[in-house]
Amino acid sequence: MAAAGGAGRGRGGGKGEGSLAYRAWRQYLLQLQQHPLRTKMITAGCLAGVSDSVAQKLSGYQKIEKRRLFLKMLFGFAYGGPFGHFLHKILDYIFQGKKDTKTIAKKVLLEQVTSSPWNNLLFLFYYGYVVERRPLKEVKLRVKKQYPSVQLSAWMFWPIVGWINHMYMPLQFRVIFHSFVACCWGIFLNLRARAMSLKQA
Repeated sequence: MAAAGGAGRGRGGGKGEGSLAYRAWRQYLLQLQQHPLRTKMITAGCLAGVSDSVAQKLSGYQKIEKRRLFLKMLFGFAYGGPFGHFLHKILDYIFQGKKDTKTIAKKVLLEQVTSSPWNNLLFLFYYGYVVERRPLKEVKLRVKKQYPSVQLSAWMFWPIVGWINHMYMPLQFRVIFHSFVACCWGIFLNLRARAMSLKQA
């Protein structure tokens, strides 16, 4: 009876662990450990796709524009994932992995005066020139008008995200956490860029 009871508990206790979601999560963590850069690239690309799909629907698109979706996923995969991976490794190297509040503040400040302005500027150029295929001269004019307000919004939002990320997230999860938040931020940027396009149309 004891053996049977133990077997029953084993089956019951393993029900959650045997679920598809649990096994997928375990496999994801394994891939993140064994192939961190590749896993972060794929994650960033997929989340960029989710972000753009939601943004398209909110913008009133009847059908998802596959070309635009692919290009946004490519941006996340080829740039967002690798950039975040190496950025956090460099920051941890510079500050020697310290997590006291003073060091976290320095990390967030450095991130906000370097990578944040660059990422937003690059995204706006990429969106206008590559995704929308607009002339470079027109893209420059749009970015000149649009960039200050986008960057100001970023400085009101991302320092909080950066603080949480550096303070509470292990190094291997920082790009993942950042990508999840960037998914929402991407929706904001897409809607902002779309609004500017409609005004100039």
